[in-house]
Amino acid sequence: MARKKIIAGNWKMNMTPSQAVELVNTLKPLVVNDEVDVVFCVPAIDIIPAMEAARGTNIQIGAENMYYEEKGAFTGEIAPDMLTDVGVKYVIIGHSERREYFAETDETVNRKVLKAFEHGITPIICCGESLTQREQGITIDWIRQQIKIAFLNVTAEQAASAVIAYEPIWAIGTGKVATTEQAQEVCKAIRDCIAEIYDQTTAEAIRIQYGGSVSASSAPELFAQPDIDGGLVGGASLKPDFGAIVNYK
Repeated sequence: MARKKIIAGNWKMNMTPSQAVELVNTLKPLVVNDEVDVVFCVPAIDIIPAMEAARGTNIQIGAENMYYEEKGAFTGEIAPDMLTDVGVKYVIIGHSERREYFAETDETVNRKVLKAFEHGITPIICCGESLTQREQGITIDWIRQQIKIAFLNVTAEQAASAVIAYEPIWAIGTGKVATTEQAQEVCKAIRDCIAEIYDQTTAEAIRIQYGGSVSASSAPELFAQPDIDGGLVGGASLKPDFGAIVNYK
C-alpha cells in the first residue's frame, strides 16, 4: 500500500493567536489536497484558536512540543492530555532547536515519544546532523543512533504509525537545501534502520519527511523520492507558498 504523504508546517515561535487565525484563514483554500495529510504545528497558545479556524477543513492542528509527565510541578510545560483534550493528533518531538536551546537529549526524546503513543498522539520525531558531522562523514551513524534511542521500547505497531522528520541542521532556515540525493540517501538509511529494529513491514509503513528550507520549487523533486513521504516545513509554512508545497504535483 502506498504511503500517504504528510506535509506539516512548523510555525516555531511565530504568530500571536489573532495572527494564527488570520494565517489559517489565508491558507485554508490554498492547502486543499485530499491526497496529502496537512498538519500545522503551532505554538501552544495558538492551538485552540487555530483549531477553531481550521474546523471543517482538511487541516489538522499539531503541537510543537509536549512533556513526558502526566501533570505536576513542571512550570511552563504542556501535558499530553492538555493536547488530546482539544483534539491534537500530532506533536513534534526532538526538533534540533529544542535539542540545541532547551537541552533535549535522545533520552528525553524517547520518553516523550513513549508518552505521545500512550495518549494516541502521533509523534513527528526529528533527527538530523550538523555541518561538522556531515563533513566528518558520520551522518548515517549519527542519525541511526538518534533513531535507535528514540524508538527504544516502542512497539512495532506504534512505530508503523509514527512520522520521522529528517532535517539536516545545516539546512534549517539557512536557505541551503540538501541535494535530492543527500535527502533520499538519509531517508532510506532511516527506513533501513527501522527495518533492522523491527521488520520490513514496519519500515514500509512508517512515513519519513524531509525538512530544511523546503520550498515550492524544491518540493516536487524531493517528494518524488521513494523514501521521502512529505516535508516538515519551517519558514515557508507561514506564507501562501505553503499551498504550493502541499499541492506539489
